[in-house]
Amino acid sequence: MLSRIFERAASVLMITMMAAMVALVFGNVVLRYAFNSGIVFSEEASRFIFMWLTLIGALLVMKDHMHLGMSTLVARLGESGQRVCRFIADASSLGCCLLLAHGAWKLVVIGMDDRAPVTGVPIGLVNACLLVSSAGMALLLVHSLWRLLSGRMPRSELVNDTGSAGE
Repeated sequence: MLSRIFERAASVLMITMMAAMVALVFGNVVLRYAFNSGIVFSEEASRFIFMWLTLIGALLVMKDHMHLGMSTLVARLGESGQRVCRFIADASSLGCCLLLAHGAWKLVVIGMDDRAPVTGVPIGLVNACLLVSSAGMALLLVHSLWRLLSGRMPRSELVNDTGSAGE
């Protein structure tokens, strides 16, 4: 239930951000070419929105298990080999996410005193997308590892096969 609410809210947020980006960039292009004018903060704001859009999208992709994997090799292993590979992949990814979250936290703290030159938005808020994404992915990975180690992950979920290999 909570997962569906999060997914729906994130999807609505992504649609809103995409619409804002399109409006800012398209409006700026029209104003520049038609009226020799422009929206001063358009480029900076759309760049910040794009960062948030990309990282929230990456979080949703990971939640849906649609990220790239080595399914061609891992699918040929037996169930125990698949479980070992899944553990190595999830544990390594968790380590990377924790390192990213640690660094992102430092960037957010440092960046709260620094402001973007045009919009005046604290750079820490811009860098917070890294923190949200890495922390969210870490939570997903902890849940995946818990299911794997407790035996609650079925064999069908051990291999990330999105159907792209060999088609």
